[in-house]
Amino acid sequence: MRTSARNHFSGKVKDLVKGPVTTEVTIAIAGGVDVVATISTRSAEALGLAVGKPAHALVKASSVIVGVD
Repeated sequence: MRTSARNHFSGKVKDLVKGPVTTEVTIAIAGGVDVVATISTRSAEALGLAVGKPAHALVKASSVIVGVD
């Protein structure tokens, strides 16, 4: 897969928490790190997401909020 996203993480679906409107997707990536995203349940179903299947997380920097205490 080729994209313009610089932050591209490949892994496997570790967990899915489905709701009526949104689904929380946990993708286990290298180094024991999990990436968690909330997507529409319709999108999760269309993508055929299931625990153990390969998946990619693309992160756009302008959509990430970083803070410190």
